Amino acid sequence: MSTTIKQSVNRFKSVAAVALGSCLLAGALSVAQAGPKEDAVPSVAVAYGDLDLSSEAGSAELYRRIVVAAHRVCPTGDLRELGEFTAARACQAAAIARAVRGVDSPQLAAVYAARVKHG
Repeated sequence: MSTTIKQSVNRFKSVAAVALGSCLLAGALSVAQAGPKEDAVPSVAVAYGDLDLSSEAGSAELYRRIVVAAHRVCPTGDLRELGEFTAARACQAAAIARAVRGVDSPQLAAVYAARVKHG
């Protein structure tokens, strides 16, 4: 193979590698931005005045109520439409996380962390 051909092949490989890297970066950035913005996540009030949040049982019950509310306010999404389903799950996850932060209860945060960890 001549030097000119080798240089052309090497240049093509370099350009292809840069193009592939750019595509991968653009894809990663679009996925990172695909989640709902905090202010775009719907919300609903969840009553918990009847619960003792210092107890694990009370915190677990509030977490259950928050999850039910998140599923109620966020669209469920069609499992056959991956983008729609993923957006619905992201909305629900964001709504749950925002509600847990809003309550500011260490016991509820522990329940949330345990549930998120075990999926």
